[in-house]
Amino acid sequence: MGRALVFVILGVVGLIEAFPDGAPVDACVRPNHANEPNHGRFSPQSAGTNPYQVIASSDTYGPGAQITVTIHGHDTFKGFLIQARDASTNEWIGSWLEVPNTKIHPECSAITHADPKDKQQAVLVWQAPQTAHGGHVYFTGTVLKSYSTFWSGVISKVGA
Repeated sequence: MGRALVFVILGVVGLIEAFPDGAPVDACVRPNHANEPNHGRFSPQSAGTNPYQVIASSDTYGPGAQITVTIHGHDTFKGFLIQARDASTNEWIGSWLEVPNTKIHPECSAITHADPKDKQQAVLVWQAPQTAHGGHVYFTGTVLKSYSTFWSGVISKVGA
């Protein structure tokens, strides 16, 4: 799960700089290149140095449930792409509510930044499908401090 997801997310990183109004939808639905682990000459930073957290209000959901997902850290960041995935199938699931300065990609249950401004935090709201039986969800993606400094494969934790 993790390695394949990292490759998908890595493809998004360069697009954040090239597209300051957010990653385009093809960033999460185009085929990845498993033999290209880096974006250009830049590599993701070590997970142990990640100054950012993705905190979900819950990791369980029922029909139509809403979960708040907050990105924050010790430093500002410029961009992000976060996807919701079913914990048992790894498939994209649910949808995001539109909040200021974001762009939604319903095709792949993703949300991205909509401007290149420095951000202290991003507060996002995910909604489970109305027809869902319930289950577990996790949120994963990339947080970008700058074009050359980013953390991919970031996975949410459940906060208080």
